[in-house]
Amino acid sequence: MSQDLSTSSGCGSSACACKAPEVAEAPVEIASINGIHLHDAGEVLGEQTLRERACTELLRQQAVSAGLLPRFTGLNAPEPDDDMRRAIEALLEAEVHSPEPGLEECRRHYEAHKPRFVVGQALHVRHILFAVTPGVPVNALAQRAEAALLELSRQGVSIDRFAQLANELSNCPSSAQGGDLGWITPQDCAPELAKALFLQNDAIQALGLHPRLVHSRFGLHIVEVLEREAGRLPEFAELQAQIGARLALQSQATALRQYMQLLVGQADVEGVELEGADTPLVQ
Repeated sequence: MSQDLSTSSGCGSSACACKAPEVAEAPVEIASINGIHLHDAGEVLGEQTLRERACTELLRQQAVSAGLLPRFTGLNAPEPDDDMRRAIEALLEAEVHSPEPGLEECRRHYEAHKPRFVVGQALHVRHILFAVTPGVPVNALAQRAEAALLELSRQGVSIDRFAQLANELSNCPSSAQGGDLGWITPQDCAPELAKALFLQNDAIQALGLHPRLVHSRFGLHIVEVLEREAGRLPEFAELQAQIGARLALQSQATALRQYMQLLVGQADVEGVELEGADTPLVQ
């Protein structure tokens, strides 16, 4: 017996009611600052670009309030031009203040961060890298690395054992040389390694096996310092101007961040994530 495909439950008809309805795409939310749009309807911006536009618009509106720019009657935020940039610079110069670092503050910074100021230092190191890659079970990898570090830490371990384990376990090309990386400076290695080996106060004179695994963007490292070129720590007088400039920049960045938080806390912000604050600018 033949079956009418157009009315059967098998949904043979192209016009069948069982067909899933089309779902309309959700409209893009228009981000705005105090009702001024940051982009056109349907325009999709990256998160960082959107934040930058929001911060610029906050500052433009504040410059208008301060009488540094004429009032704006449009719906969308205007593109920055030279007049706007000059007005924003004048606004920040007038309203964002940060204290200049004094002699004692600079000296305290020098004493607390001496390893960072050493010049000419270098290390002869070897390592075993347990690389963290997609799909690798991190906990199991860490246990394997800890077990290898424990073995190398034991008294009486063979002086050849590090090179053997590097050859067997390391995911670095240096494994073919027993993990030997040769002489390196802080600029030659990942920031995490530089911090652990050069910039810690307890690492300044350290030789031998590093007592802990070193975590970096590449994975987990067992590191041994074979030789150290100590370098030279300049006297405070040589670095005072450099330290003062660095601390002044940090102070200015903090004051600007606090000022922007204050503006965000006072504004009607829609469609963009910005840090807000409802406390006065800390002088």
